[in-house]
Amino acid sequence: MKALTWQGTRNVAVEEVPDPVIEHPTDAIVRITSTAICGSDLHLYELLGPFLDKGDVLGHEPMGVVVEVGSEVTQLAVGDRVVVPFNISCGHCFSCLRGLQSQCETTQVREYGSGASLFGYTKLYGQVPGGQAEYLRVPLADYNHIKVASDLPDERYLFLSDIIPTAWQGVEYAQVPDGGTLAVMGLGPVGQFVARIGAHRGYRVLAVDPVAERREMAARHGAEVFDLTDDVVSELRDLTEGRGADAVVDAVGMEAHGNPGVSLVQKAVGLLPDAAARKMMETAGLDRLAALHASIDVVRRGGTVSLSGVYAGDADVLPMKTMFDKQVSLRMGQCNVKRWIDDLMPLVEDLHDPLGVMDLTTHSAPLEDAPALYGTFQRKEDGCIKVVLRPDAA
Repeated sequence: MKALTWQGTRNVAVEEVPDPVIEHPTDAIVRITSTAICGSDLHLYELLGPFLDKGDVLGHEPMGVVVEVGSEVTQLAVGDRVVVPFNISCGHCFSCLRGLQSQCETTQVREYGSGASLFGYTKLYGQVPGGQAEYLRVPLADYNHIKVASDLPDERYLFLSDIIPTAWQGVEYAQVPDGGTLAVMGLGPVGQFVARIGAHRGYRVLAVDPVAERREMAARHGAEVFDLTDDVVSELRDLTEGRGADAVVDAVGMEAHGNPGVSLVQKAVGLLPDAAARKMMETAGLDRLAALHASIDVVRRGGTVSLSGVYAGDADVLPMKTMFDKQVSLRMGQCNVKRWIDDLMPLVEDLHDPLGVMDLTTHSAPLEDAPALYGTFQRKEDGCIKVVLRPDAA
């Protein structure tokens, strides 16, 4: 089959790789009809090479049709149309039963002290082949699927694999009071849905991003939008009676702008031999924290900062004095996809499209175009906000 593979920093390629096969009786094989490039895929493209091997298949936002099931699979049949959640979980362990599927005790990657295994996401998360491919093996398939109807287009459902539940969890964790104000830092795909979910819930949404096309898209869905300027924190405070927002969702993470010194260190670590680089990143890794610092600055005293953007540093320095003095609550974590699906399915199937799922994809292309589109997405060129790939396109 054809699959998008990692070849090195800023170097991915579509190659012929072996078709996946049933390895365990609880597996299923899914023919992928749509698969998306996620903002966190850019961490693999740019930074996490020491935890990847040449030829690793990327991608963790897929959906498609079941073509084969293992002998112990009882909840799926050939022909079922499914979305595949990005985290791989069992559904019955201590963590899964508490709605913490991203911490699944069955699939935790204990070698690296990480949570549940993820599709297409480095040794840190199990090095499981991902879904930017023509076919995908789904472990523990009875639980790791979201069955969907056959009459709506893929894009109605595709983003249930990751970014809609991630945004929903980010807003849930933000604990915005009724009628309150939610600030959103970053308007990539997750930030877009954070802003829309906030507006859907009746919050005032103040959203910040340096890219004009992203601001324009968020404004279409009810957000008040702001450029990323030196004065934006003061501007948002002025709009909230000088207090700041009730809650802030940081939807940027380690892809933040700023801090060229940290960026230089990250690039230098990437030049080390893999074993040395892995050790450095595990113990002394640093993130660019501009978005997090801005979030802490703009939240009101007693408010909540919710992190949906991915951070990977273990030596990051936080402004503890400010956080303590302002009595800031901090919530974060990898999304627990299956926890939120019952809440989200009626919204994505609603023909009025209250979350605007049909107004997110800016680039739709065959799988063969993936390498070029990784670069376009990373550079924020051509108005690129969300890329959907079609492995079965002619």
